[in-house]
Order: sequence, then structure tokens, then C-alpha cells
Amino acid sequence: MQNFGIGGSTPEIELEKITPLENCPEPIQKEEYKNRIQKVCKLMVENNVQAMYLNAGTNLLYFTGTHWHASERMVGVIILPNEEVHYIAPNFEIGTIKDFLEIEGKIHGWEEHESPHKLFLQILKENNITEGEIQFDETTPFSIIDSLLKEKHSFLFEKATEIIAACRMVKSSAEIAIIKHVMDITLEVQKAAAKILKIGITTKEVENFIHEAHKKYGVASGSYFCIVLFGKDSSFPHGVKNPKKLELNDIVLVDTGCQLHDYISDITRTYIFGEPNDLQRKIWNIEKETQQAAFDAAILGNSCGEIDDASRIVLEKHDLGPDYKLPGLPHRTGHGIGLDIHEYPYLLKGNTSKIEVGMTFSNEPMICVPNEFGVRLEDHIYITETGAKWYTEPAHSIKNPFGY
Repeated sequence: MQNFGIGGSTPEIELEKITPLENCPEPIQKEEYKNRIQKVCKLMVENNVQAMYLNAGTNLLYFTGTHWHASERMVGVIILPNEEVHYIAPNFEIGTIKDFLEIEGKIHGWEEHESPHKLFLQILKENNITEGEIQFDETTPFSIIDSLLKEKHSFLFEKATEIIAACRMVKSSAEIAIIKHVMDITLEVQKAAAKILKIGITTKEVENFIHEAHKKYGVASGSYFCIVLFGKDSSFPHGVKNPKKLELNDIVLVDTGCQLHDYISDITRTYIFGEPNDLQRKIWNIEKETQQAAFDAAILGNSCGEIDDASRIVLEKHDLGPDYKLPGLPHRTGHGIGLDIHEYPYLLKGNTSKIEVGMTFSNEPMICVPNEFGVRLEDHIYITETGAKWYTEPAHSIKNPFGY
């Protein structure tokens, strides 16, 4: 077989070649967190929201720079429209919380036997908030909402999704620079992974290599996630329980990413190990055409739903689908990315959210052919004042995916 950059090397050789990419961007700076607080407070005032609660997780991180994983204990922040922030945490965690704060604010502690939900309402009362709409980020556990609903108060509780999404969907130049860097790293890892393939290699061996390659590129945590699929297994978008070993003329699907300065990469490449048959080549080329159509529809003023529509128009032209039927595209065309691997905006049928400067999302209109194979080409787009831009150069062909 004469494929370009697929097979012919070893993990040891490829790992030895790797050196970290130059010009690594800085993490998000304190001033940007302040700007985020200002923006969300402006939106709260415009929507007559009296306070917003962000639970531990990426929304807390996005607005305050505080790294904290959600658990059964209530840890979060109340943001008031006047830009004041009030943290809630167990008393024994306050010393640790202080080490993580980028946005300063009063920390309100509760002991293990006390109710953080009563404390929540007390904080509002102390700030002269006794009625009106209080919004909660959508990741807030039901247990917190349920406990607050059982307390005596005059508030209306609502989801903060619309306001939070309006902030997080629009990436700053600093965010785009970080995402671009991690995407570049993962594309190089994809290239290296293709070179180590050989008949009989297991998906676990490839996943282990990808993890080590991400580390060699300077990402201490290695892969954020990794999906490797061969042959028929590739027709299942997120994998199978017992993945097969690589055989000659198998389709290879590799979907992976890493995380640096809290931001995530996510790239999928699909290609042939050997010689493609007519169906494999045909579907790969349709996937390429479909991905380009989605990119072309990512126009300022268009809706996110129109991008998904553009994908399906191409597929139906080739007698695939319609809608989510197989052979065809069984899921949305793409998703936003940032601190979360899947976040707003979603390129989904009927999504009327308009494309804006700063939006960042995947373009991955996968084609699944049941009992045969699947082809997913996934690259990400960011929107500039002059239109859509690729973070990474899309795949070239089924036998030469990286354009050697």
C-alpha cells in the first residue's frame, strides 16, 4: 500500500521526535475575569435578575477563575448586579478556596451540620434582596434547588442559561489563542498516531501513545479524552465495548483532544489503513463535501440551525438520511467548545441563535454506514469580523489525510 503518513514507524521513534510547540499563549488574566463579571452583571440588570448563583464547575471557573469540582457540599458564588461576588463554601475549605480566587469577594462559610441553603438566603437578605428573580447555572444540582425551594422566601428561581451562554459563546482573543494552540498540538499528535499503525495493533496501544504524545507536547495531563476505532467499530460515533484490532483495509477513526490553561481541543481524523474500496472512498468524499458546506454556512447573521441544515442538504443530495436516518448523520453537526468539550452554541436543527464574532464550534457532520464503517472529519471554526476561520487545516483525502 502507498498511503501518506500512515504506518511505517513505531511509538518510540515518534515520541522521540516530539518537542513542544513554540509561542504557547498565557493563561487567562485577572483583567479578563473582571470583564466577564462586568458583562454578566450588565445582562442581569437588563433582564431584571436580582442575583445569579454559579455552582462549582466551569461556570464558576469562567467568571471567577476559581478551580473547584462539584461535590455533595455546596460550593459556589452569588453574583449581584452591582458586581459584588459572594462565595459560599464549607468553613474547613475556606483556606484552600482563597488560594484559587482570581476575583476577590467575601467568603461565607458554613459548618458541616449547618444548612448552606439558609446561608444562601441570608446573604441575599443582608444585601437587601428579598424578592424577584434569582438565576442558577444549569449545572446546579437538583438537591440545592430542592432544598432552597423548601425554605421560606419570595423569590422566583430560573435557569441562567440564556445569560451565561451569551457570555461564554463569544470567545475573546485570549481564549481563541489558547484554543488555537491546543488544536495545533492535537493535530500534530494525530499525525504521529497515524504513523505508528500496523496490522494487529490494538486501540489501547494507540490511545496510550496519544496520551504520551500529548504530554511530550507540553500538556502535563496528557489526553483529555481519546477514541480510537477500526473497521466496523467506526460506525458507532463514540465507540464500542470491545474494540477490534487493526486489519488491512480497515477504516481508522481517531478522535482526541487535550486541555491546556483550562481550554480543550477536539479533532477527529478518519482514513484508510490500506486501500479503500469504492464505498469507503465515496462516503469519505461526501463527508469532506458536507463538512465544507457546513463551513460555508457559518456566516455572520446566519443561525446555528442553518449550518446543520446545510450539512443535511448535501447528504440528501447523495441519497443519505434524511434527518437522522442511516446511512447518514445521526447527530447534530457540531458543538461549541472552550472550558467544556461540549458547550454553547450547538449546531442543531432549529437553533435560531445567530452566528456572532467570537463564536467557536466544531464542524463534524459524521456519516455512519451501519455494519460497514463511519467517517467523521472534525475540525473547529471560529468567527471573525471577516467570516469563518479554521483552527486547523481540514483533512485532505482518505489515503493522505494530513496533506503530505
